[in-house]
Amino acid sequence: MNGSSIPAARTQNLRVLEGRFVLERVSDVRTVALGSDLLALVLGPDGGAAMRRDDTAEDGWAALWNGDDAHDPEATGMLSAIVAPLAAVELPVWTAASYDGDLVLVPSGRLEEAVTVLRRAGHQVAV
Repeated sequence: MNGSSIPAARTQNLRVLEGRFVLERVSDVRTVALGSDLLALVLGPDGGAAMRRDDTAEDGWAALWNGDDAHDPEATGMLSAIVAPLAAVELPVWTAASYDGDLVLVPSGRLEEAVTVLRRAGHQVAV
């Protein structure tokens, strides 16, 4: 494929993870308690961020996962195929990746809309 070609959309199988999640700014990742409620911990130049399950959170986030059908880490367009349709309807997202897949968090109050948008884009979404 040459540099001017655009790859076909990468349709994927996603599932909604159980629970509601919160995002936390972390100044020192060494202070984060590892536990079953921790979904992701990301270290960045600003310190970091934690995605943690909190079913009582009023303004929580719902998590979508595409890693059940693990993709090659060198595969291109996997995350953008999920995020682009959501961005087109101005639906905010937070993302994190593991070796096998991607986590895409959307506001819990807009989960139904996100699922509809992703299905229209050709993705399979298990709720």
